[in-house]
Amino acid sequence: MIYSIGTIIAHVTRFMTLEPGDLILTGTPSGVGPVQPGDIMTVEIDGLGMISNPVVGETEQ
Repeated sequence: MIYSIGTIIAHVTRFMTLEPGDLILTGTPSGVGPVQPGDIMTVEIDGLGMISNPVVGETEQ
């Protein structure tokens, strides 16, 4: 990571108040390529569940 977790939290809290349960997304793991229209984005959190959404292009919205 380029910035430490503490630095990221300090920066975010300059603009908003973090509440219990808030997430700060910091990027992607190595090897992940660009997202294209038609791709399906899936996020899964153990013990919470999974959600999937299609990636759409500007003209598809």
